[in-house]
Amino acid sequence: MPYQPIADYGLIGNMHTAALVGKNGSIDWLCLPHFDSPSVFASILDDKKGGYWSIAPVSGSTTVRQVYWPETNVLVTRFLQQEGIIEVIDYMPVGLKQGDRGFRHLVRRVEAVRGTMQVRMQCCPAFNYARDTHTLSRSDHGVIFTSPALSLELLGQTPIEISGDKHSAEANFEVSQGERTSFALRMLDDQHRGAPMDSSEVEQSLFEHTVRFWHEWLSQCKYSGRWREQVFRSALALKLMTFEPTGAIVAAPTCSLPEAIPGTRNWDYRYSWIRDASFTLYALLRLGFTYEAEQFMGWLEKRCHERKPDGGLQTMYGLRGEQQLPEITLDHLDGYRGCKPVRVGNAAANQLQLDIYGELMDSVYLYNKHGAPISWDLWVQLSALVDWVCDHWQLPDEGIWETRAGNQQFVYSKLMCWVALDRALRLADKRSLPADRPRWSKVRDEIYLDVMKNGWNDEIKSFVQHYGSKSLDASALVMPLMFFMAPNDPRMLHTLDAICRDPADGGLLSGNLVYRYQRGGLKDGLAGNEGTFNMCTFWLVEALTRAGQIDRAKLDQARLLFEKTLGYANHLGLYAEETSVSGEALGNFPQAFTHLAVISSAFNLDRTLGTENW
Repeated sequence: MPYQPIADYGLIGNMHTAALVGKNGSIDWLCLPHFDSPSVFASILDDKKGGYWSIAPVSGSTTVRQVYWPETNVLVTRFLQQEGIIEVIDYMPVGLKQGDRGFRHLVRRVEAVRGTMQVRMQCCPAFNYARDTHTLSRSDHGVIFTSPALSLELLGQTPIEISGDKHSAEANFEVSQGERTSFALRMLDDQHRGAPMDSSEVEQSLFEHTVRFWHEWLSQCKYSGRWREQVFRSALALKLMTFEPTGAIVAAPTCSLPEAIPGTRNWDYRYSWIRDASFTLYALLRLGFTYEAEQFMGWLEKRCHERKPDGGLQTMYGLRGEQQLPEITLDHLDGYRGCKPVRVGNAAANQLQLDIYGELMDSVYLYNKHGAPISWDLWVQLSALVDWVCDHWQLPDEGIWETRAGNQQFVYSKLMCWVALDRALRLADKRSLPADRPRWSKVRDEIYLDVMKNGWNDEIKSFVQHYGSKSLDASALVMPLMFFMAPNDPRMLHTLDAICRDPADGGLLSGNLVYRYQRGGLKDGLAGNEGTFNMCTFWLVEALTRAGQIDRAKLDQARLLFEKTLGYANHLGLYAEETSVSGEALGNFPQAFTHLAVISSAFNLDRTLGTENW
């Protein structure tokens, strides 16, 4: 199958794993049984060897439309031809337990809306990132693919044939107006067997159950502001990136989608970052999803009880708390559009990134305030972590952008160390908890003064990326969001002005989109360039929104920027990590951090617009 643009995919899932479904009707990414398991379909990373599952018209000129069933994660791909219209409806049943019909199935329904159309289904798995061979045999309900580590059964209400190569399956069939047929893929083992989907009535029941689940879940959302549809879609996408067994949230359900084409900046995002914590808790609690916030907080608390030998935390963990995430390259795969290497695992887990302690403490503070009071046992661990920050905040580190060219005194890392101490002091005072207040207060003030002295460059009138630098960094936009700096402070306003200049003039704002840092300004140890970073654009919206509480022009600028940036989502409202100069989606897709930023900026911008009387 030829490579599709990254933006031409929709996401379906069951809170254990997720699949990318292209506008051409092909599932080109699926890992089983979990997000971080080896892939079964990965043609998005190698269009010849990766494996896929396609359902599409056999021939003819086709127009394609792709939408989500309203307020759900059920995906509809509509093929329009002169001869008629068919829909491929893709979903993973949710809200089921082991033994239920449809448990851990991926269902694909084909339905003729008008006319008559010839359709072909092709299922070509490539197990273990296309490293394992498999055999194919018939079963009572379809065919079974058997590999050394995993067996899958493909079920069909239409007869399925074994292809001539004996490794793939296909079905050629005709559907006419009012007719439908379904296929389903399920794992075959004792844990995930479940009862098969063996009739159209069963499939219809599964469909209705899944739609009802999503409607009931989304009904908890408290947001009723101006950008309701985009906030709802971001919330639904975040739910799909939740790992239900532990409450962890993956940064993205994919790996090694490139940040530039051609390029080698290809990373595995199927893990959970401590950095995401405060942004995640803020978004979930603001929207009213208290259960998800509680589950994620539980995952975070366990990590605090599993500190490293030096007393600190890792930057990221596996979905079950795994600490070892060895990074390897899959050299037999060509990479998306030839962008090698394909990486699985992530060596950044071993980096020193001091900012994570600020995000952690901010998330705990928010959860204690808007969720539920934290326990004494957690406070004991947090106190030890705050003491650790007091001992180590002056170290250079790899920073938020996980550079691979040596450590620096990054301003953002210092800022977030200040946040760690500030939130710990606030929490201790709010709950009357025992704390080393004199030391924590002293170090908090030392960090503040240090950032003001060394993080500010008077020559360019801006906060900079790291001490001694003249380069800008979009992470400075977080200063007013974390209440480190007043949004109307002259230094913050000067920094906003600097970032909002065009890159040709030394800024970071290209058109309406923001780069993470100046190209050529940071030797990050990585070859090539990258696109603008969508999350950073929404950070700019929030910084302008906060400044706009005093300056109407900045509030108008924030709204215009926000609404323009919404236009860079794909046709389904999903965002990749980055956007290229040509507007193409780049990087892992969809990215949780971006959707968290959408929710936060929509909430705060709507609140500011709604409460201020201009």
